[in-house]
Amino acid sequence: MKDIEALYRRAFEEYGAVALWSSRPVPNPTREDALAITQSLRVEGDLAARQLAEQIEKACRAVI
Repeated sequence: MKDIEALYRRAFEEYGAVALWSSRPVPNPTREDALAITQSLRVEGDLAARQLAEQIEKACRAVI
């Protein structure tokens, strides 16, 4: 779960203003919170943002 939190925070640090402008970060992100931002990263972000979305999804699948 720590990996998911770290990736979530990284997404907001690196892409908050560009790709996640319509979302607000939560203090204790859950798996669902992390998955909720991946679509915005893919659509609004660049190639690196898409790769980060894939990392988030992979980490979330590993928790299941």
